[in-house]
Amino acid sequence: MTELVEKLTVAMAAFEKDAKAAATGNKAAGARARKVSLEIEKDLKAFRKVSIAAAK
Repeated sequence: MTELVEKLTVAMAAFEKDAKAAATGNKAAGARARKVSLEIEKDLKAFRKVSIAAAK
């Protein structure tokens, strides 16, 4: 579970950086932010699954 948290932390940092660049008009950064957001979504679902299993 700690690996997932570390992976999410890195992905969120990358998303934040690219999202800020996209807000200033960088189109390539917008595409990167969208890609990372999909990865974050998958990782969050995996985290939820592991978290529920650990709580039982």
